[in-house]
Amino acid sequence: MIPMTLRQIAEAVGGELHDVPDETVEVTGAVEFDSRKVTPGDLFLALPGASVDGHEFAARAVEAGAVAVLAARPVGVPAIVAPPATEQQGAEWAGTAMALEHDTDGSGAAVLAAFARLARGSVDALARDHGLTVVGVTGSAGKTSTKDLIAATLAPLGAVIAPPGSFNNEIGHPWTALRATGDTRFLVLEMSARGPGHIAALAETAPPRIGVVLNVGTAHLGEFGSREMIARTKGELPASLPPAEEGGVAILNADDPLVAAMAERTSARVVLVGQSERAHVRAADLTLDEQARATFRLVTPDGEIPVRLAVHGEHLVTNALCAAAVALECGATLHQVADALAGAKGASGRRMEVTERADGVTVINDSYNANPDSVRAALKALVTMGRGGKQRRRCWAVLGEMGELGDDSVVEHDRIGRQAVRLLIDKLLVVGTGRPSHAMHQGAVMEGSWDNESQLVDDPEAALAILRDELAPGDIVLVKASKAVGLWTVAEALMADAPAAPATESADGTENLQ
Repeated sequence: MIPMTLRQIAEAVGGELHDVPDETVEVTGAVEFDSRKVTPGDLFLALPGASVDGHEFAARAVEAGAVAVLAARPVGVPAIVAPPATEQQGAEWAGTAMALEHDTDGSGAAVLAAFARLARGSVDALARDHGLTVVGVTGSAGKTSTKDLIAATLAPLGAVIAPPGSFNNEIGHPWTALRATGDTRFLVLEMSARGPGHIAALAETAPPRIGVVLNVGTAHLGEFGSREMIARTKGELPASLPPAEEGGVAILNADDPLVAAMAERTSARVVLVGQSERAHVRAADLTLDEQARATFRLVTPDGEIPVRLAVHGEHLVTNALCAAAVALECGATLHQVADALAGAKGASGRRMEVTERADGVTVINDSYNANPDSVRAALKALVTMGRGGKQRRRCWAVLGEMGELGDDSVVEHDRIGRQAVRLLIDKLLVVGTGRPSHAMHQGAVMEGSWDNESQLVDDPEAALAILRDELAPGDIVLVKASKAVGLWTVAEALMADAPAAPATESADGTENLQ
């Protein structure tokens, strides 16, 4: 964040100073909500959690070098005490913030509201005084990979701050925004949602000038209720952008009708991307190599150039087009974009992370999260890799439950099981004991799986035992499920079982917190 005195921070958040001997002392570091990560010059954020309350660690944070604590009440060490949340603010934050599940006294709402105001003040100052450009990215799937690709394409133009992994909610969003300094030229923010109003609130915290909407899928369908409601919520990003005459740009996926329709919700200039002929930035003559890496002609109003992606999966072409469109809007040349995309690999772990073991087994670790759209895309990438070379390779899909699908959960899991069979996946291991996992296995069986092509196992350990017993050189294994299933343990154990070959491919995939 920009250096600020404790008095300036108190004024920015509307709070009061307590136990502060010198209000002119500056916070020169970051804002941290984990006392174990505090370093000298930081500001510690005291939030209530499921099992501990950050206020209890205020003294420890100051001992570690925190200049002060942003808190809801005095804590006996230098602190900026946030004003109590009004009843309306409390209701708004309770409806949008996952972090308030354990906020029994309103302290979490007060601290989060102050945290957002602090981020807004810092971003506004950087935009005004240093020309900071904020880019927001949302969509049902692919936010993290697109965020990473955007950061890669903008890097040749100046210093970029982007969140690690999927830091995209009411804590991660302002936390990332406050990482920007006077040297930062671009701030790329991933924006999640679990209900209406969430993206609008994040856009208020760090107003984007450029907004990217990838797709409207079925992730978190149980919380939204319908794809139309998901579209309405995702549309809060283009609706929040400044008008075209003030530099606002909405980058929308022309191949997704629900996204393309969001052009009506914004006064920003609209740039359509995709493979459709009507897209302003599009991919033509698309082909995939034996590793499911795409090659295409990048066609733009300013010319065209061949592009070869380093990431795996046809579904990442749209993500790459969005990144190209952002970079071009920010002044990049076509050659800079093509070179950046050719060298961009996954910066966030457990997302289409492809590793070839020394014994010839390939592991695709896409275990960070899963929804129906991202699973289908990953299965198609798996099949491309298994069929694309000179020799056909045996394909394994190790799949677990996809969470937060509501009443559609059983149907969606059944569809994935059937999809695996239609794609001629050789071996399907379904992990879990609940109805969704049973539905996925049963869907595969009903679609025509035989001879134990689909097996239902109780837990990751059982799946790993089968893999260790039956994997053969040349096999390819995809591991994917919602984070709570813990299938990353399977992928990482497989990668540890044999020494990795010197050349390791890593690429990012399509997940969604929303």
